Amino acid sequence: MTVWDDLVGQIRVQEQLAAAAKDADALVTAVSDGKPLDQGSKMTHAWLFTGPPGSGRSTAARAFAAALQCTSPDRALGGAPGCGFCDGCHTSLIGTHADVQIIRTDLLSIGVKETRDLVRRAQLSPAVGRWQVIVMEDADRLTEGAGNVLLKAVEEPAPRTVWMLCAPSLEDVLPTIRSRCRHLTLSTPPVEAVADVLIRRDGVDPERAHSAARATQGHIGRARRLATDERARARRAAVLKVPLRVADVGGCLKAAQELIDTATDDAKQMAEEADVKETEDLKAALGGVAGGRMPRGTAGAMKELEDKQKRRKTRTQRDSLDLALTELTGFYRDVLALQLGSRIAIANVDVQDSLDRIAESSTPAQTLRRIESVIACRDAMDRNVAPLLAVEAMTMALRAG
Repeated sequence: MTVWDDLVGQIRVQEQLAAAAKDADALVTAVSDGKPLDQGSKMTHAWLFTGPPGSGRSTAARAFAAALQCTSPDRALGGAPGCGFCDGCHTSLIGTHADVQIIRTDLLSIGVKETRDLVRRAQLSPAVGRWQVIVMEDADRLTEGAGNVLLKAVEEPAPRTVWMLCAPSLEDVLPTIRSRCRHLTLSTPPVEAVADVLIRRDGVDPERAHSAARATQGHIGRARRLATDERARARRAAVLKVPLRVADVGGCLKAAQELIDTATDDAKQMAEEADVKETEDLKAALGGVAGGRMPRGTAGAMKELEDKQKRRKTRTQRDSLDLALTELTGFYRDVLALQLGSRIAIANVDVQDSLDRIAESSTPAQTLRRIESVIACRDAMDRNVAPLLAVEAMTMALRAG
């Protein structure tokens, strides 16, 4: 098993990263031996990984980080870095390597303070590894101020520091930053490749693996959750019933409320365990006693944690709701394919009866308008419209067709 095994359907990207890792290994060896550097090296100090959700942007960045830290003795014999077994590879992949910092946020944005902390860390020399690697999985969530702070570090990097930024598209990153990064574009992996990973790495039943991969249209993370989590399957089944429930105004309003409630429950369930642990850990760090009052002067720190947890819950709720809207879009895409007699594969074959009913009772023009209403709902929530109002407007538009 190599570090590239989880990088699904991205052969071209894998080849580029493997070549860069090999040059990086030679570069470090040349510096330690006092030899001149190869000016034609494929290695650089800043990388930008873009691609649609589920394409494996962060997986590619983590695999590359592991290859850069590889300590396999086979390298000296001409072997490629990234064995997957040595301590450097293993700790990088699981997120415990001292010189690999994985930055992901469960909040709505990454601010200036957090970015300044990262920039300070980036100036340090590697502690135990060959490179100081910083992987930012949500570079598209940088505020404008945070992006300007990061720009300085990317412009003038420390000699052994590598930045890896991940974002859905080039437009999600400041032009000044992306112009200083080497850009790699990932594509949506094939359904068969995603199913193979679920079977091979997660032990999922082949039939369920193929069903999950097809339903999520190649999104690796969503496919894994759908194949392994019963709650995720139940939530998706409820979402795909919405098109049949908007026959009248009452049904529209009820369906909208249920979508919001489901997203809220999802957010509460996912955040509850983390919130309790974070609160208890902070109380212990501040000298609090179980069941007793907190020491004086600690109220500000506790309030800051509560605010962070509220922002995280909001982000989680929006992500859950956005996933539901994505599934609705996929449903109507299948309806449109049936209406136009397209040969593309149907993603939601498990609700074929519902697809047929909607396809027969409406026109392609109505289906396109319904898809547009779902997209408009997503845009409205991006502009901070109250979620319930946005979803109610969408369900009414789905009824009108």
